[in-house]
Amino acid sequence: MSAKAAASDEATQPTVLRQHAEHAFAGELEALRKADADSGRARPPRWKLSPWAVATYLLGGRLEDGTEITAKYIGPRRIVEIAIATLATDRALLLVGVPGTAKTWVSEHLAAAISGDSTLLVQGTAGTPEEAMRYGWNYAQLLAHGPSRDALVPSPLMVAMSTGAIARIEELTRIPADVQDTLITILSEKTLPIPELGQETQAEKGFSVIATANDRDKGVNDLSSALRRRFNTVVLPLPGTAEEEIAIVSQRVRSLGKALELPEVPAAHEEIRRVVTVFRELRSGLTEDGKTKLKTPSGTLSPAEAISVVAGGIALAAHFGDGTLRPADIAAGILGAVVKDTSTDKLVWQEYLETVARGRDGWTDFYRSCREVSA
Repeated sequence: MSAKAAASDEATQPTVLRQHAEHAFAGELEALRKADADSGRARPPRWKLSPWAVATYLLGGRLEDGTEITAKYIGPRRIVEIAIATLATDRALLLVGVPGTAKTWVSEHLAAAISGDSTLLVQGTAGTPEEAMRYGWNYAQLLAHGPSRDALVPSPLMVAMSTGAIARIEELTRIPADVQDTLITILSEKTLPIPELGQETQAEKGFSVIATANDRDKGVNDLSSALRRRFNTVVLPLPGTAEEEIAIVSQRVRSLGKALELPEVPAAHEEIRRVVTVFRELRSGLTEDGKTKLKTPSGTLSPAEAISVVAGGIALAAHFGDGTLRPADIAAGILGAVVKDTSTDKLVWQEYLETVARGRDGWTDFYRSCREVSA
């Protein structure tokens, strides 16, 4: 390849650290659109794909033309079907689960597949203002010309209503209760009043809302009964089996490594299995053979944290090791994930090392590495 051609090829590669789902998987989405067109499957108003195609996009599969659709979510199919069916009705969708169960990931891919746009997002925090849910004002325009449509700054929810798209709200229970309640009229009446102009924005067909909330945040700003009725709640569980969790972590580590342009590292599968085993045993308070009871740490030890531990280990192995992922590369990451509260979690981790890791076949190097970083 000539230098000019190489430079041209490099220029066409995405330079953003993380592409939005609709761009990263544009080829798969287009293949699914063609499959829908060939089959004549019905699509709800304004949906880019049929419900069948949305489910295939999330869960993966092979199309009739041979196109492979990668799985974006590994878990019970029925959960995904219920979530999609909810968005085809007039109810909003609330995804609930412990941190790290792919709630944000699923909401992004649902919006990308249904609307072709996953960016209509409100990030919930304790300081989220009402304007983020309704609309704000361009104060230069407001002072110069008074209240007008040109001076109005629409929220992502308002844009979704006017275009018949999916809006996303992250960490709904972290938003103050009075701000949460601005959703009631939007979700029940499908309209957003603009009293300053004597107008309103009515929702176009296709509009809906996907919100997420963590189980651990229950009670922070719990939803009112009136608002909760407007949502269909779907709980995303932790992976049911070790093999399922290993598949999730392996897949996400591969995609993350590709995005970060990390070098290929051998023996990753063995260490991924070890990390997943440690996390599952500490989460459940029981070893995988059911013979030893364990104390549980304060953290969730979710698949998302396992992905971070392995990705960090790969970076260590590639840049500071011999290119092979070894126990020493993941030991510090596991320690950081397990020991969140030093007063209690450190004892939990030390007990695990001495009662489980120390005598387990093939774990000698792992035990020694963990002892070194824990000292």
